[in-house]
Amino acid sequence: MGVIKLKNIRTFSYHGCMIEEGKIGSDYTVDLKIKTNFQQSAETDDLTDTVDYVHLNKIVTEEMAIRSHLLEHVAKRINNRILEEIQSVEKTTVWVSKINPPIGGDVESVTIKMTEIRK
Repeated sequence: MGVIKLKNIRTFSYHGCMIEEGKIGSDYTVDLKIKTNFQQSAETDDLTDTVDYVHLNKIVTEEMAIRSHLLEHVAKRINNRILEEIQSVEKTTVWVSKINPPIGGDVESVTIKMTEIRK
């Protein structure tokens, strides 16, 4: 078993419950960790035998572009899409962070974490 991590994927997105968040948007970061089997790719040295992190990044950026009221909703979509599109992924964990959230205080970010395991 092996792990691939994508750290600090930066997006500008329009998530949030407030009308203003849907209009003006804000900065987000996403971290992703997937578990998969590296046995074959370690032997063959062939990209087709592993999980392409370009594909993972594409899934994250495309899902972050779809407005959601809750970070939990976008995180679930990211995890589900990874498991649907990449059969070799056994487990996926995503952290979605809203930078400088509008919560009435000096807060750097708010982060949610969700994990899905292939059934």
